[in-house]
Parts: sequence; C-alpha cells; structure tokens
Amino acid sequence: MSRARVLLADDHKIITEGLRVLLEPEFELVGTVEDGRELLARAGELSPDVIVVDISMPSLNGIDAVRQLKEAGSEAKVVFLTMHDDVMYANRAFEAGASGFVLKHSVPSELVTAIGEVLEGKTYISASIAGDLMEFYRSGKHKKQSPLSELSSRQREVLQLLAEGKSAKEVGKILHISVRTVEFHKYGIMKELGIETSAELTQFAIRHGIISV
Repeated sequence: MSRARVLLADDHKIITEGLRVLLEPEFELVGTVEDGRELLARAGELSPDVIVVDISMPSLNGIDAVRQLKEAGSEAKVVFLTMHDDVMYANRAFEAGASGFVLKHSVPSELVTAIGEVLEGKTYISASIAGDLMEFYRSGKHKKQSPLSELSSRQREVLQLLAEGKSAKEVGKILHISVRTVEFHKYGIMKELGIETSAELTQFAIRHGIISV
C-alpha cells in the first residue's frame, strides 16, 4: 500500500526539517516550499494528498494560498500548522478549505494524528482550541464579516506585499500588473478599511496575521 504524499509549506527551515524527521516514517514527503506563491506553483506538479501549511508566510500567506488552490480545484487535504491560537484564524482557515488546524505548541504526534484523520475525510482541530471554536460557532460570531472579507483576493495580495515593505513597482512585477493598477488597489484597500497611512496598512496586516514580525 502506497504511503500518503505530503507537501510542507513553512518559511522556517528549522520547522520543516523537524517536520521531515517527524513525518517521514509515516508518509512520503514530496517537497517543501517557503511561501504561498511557491506553494501555488508546486502543488500542481507534486500532487500531494495532504498539504501541511503555516498561516504566516512571505509573499502570500497560507490562508489566501489555500483559498486559491481550492478555487483552482485542488483536492489535496489541508492541515494548518500554526502558532496562531485565536479562533478567528481557525475560522478563516476552514473557510478557505482546510480540513485540519493544529497548533505548533501541540505535542509533535498530534500532527501525525491530524494528517491521518483528514485522509479519512474527517476534520481535526487541536483540543486546546476546539472548545473555543465550537463556542465561536454556537454564538454566531463566525457570521460577522471580517474586514478582510470586504477585500478581493487581488486586494489581499497587494495588501500583503505592500505591508512587507515592497514598492508599487515591485508589487506590480510580482503580480504581473502595472504600477498604476497597484496604486489603484492600494487606494481601494485603504478606503475600504478606513486606513489613511502606509504604517496603518502594515499594522492592520500584522493584526490580522497577513504578515508576521
């Protein structure tokens, strides 16, 4: 019986090396990527059964990358492995198409368990956040729109790249759009979010886990 194929997405090499040691006895590791854009590029060619992905990654965060993969028809199961223990992140992860949500401070074996569960078509959530997430859903808080939901996929891409300190020219080159289009998106983002300065834009991105510091 062939082993399940797993793709790792995390920008910290020490993390991916540790995960490799943990997972290789159980699964076939088909590759590692360091940012969301590389994940989009490699997922199709590597055809993983499961993608283990962090939320905070450069260039394109894990949640938006997974959302784009799912919109493109990817059938890979997704398990988020993250330090973000706020239920808002878990909610956004599942909305994007995740099947599992594991906290990095959990015992290592929990990730192996989570991968096994999602391969069986189940949903897995770290026990330390599961209760809070269930209460979050019961209270109806998940129905309240996040400010991020008001932005288009392209606007969120532009927001992250600008918040990382890239110039409009650099953003345009990465996204294959004109500088004028980047500036148009920036204006739309700031208007939608009620933000007036680039510093506030960066603070918003940090606060919502789009970038990390």
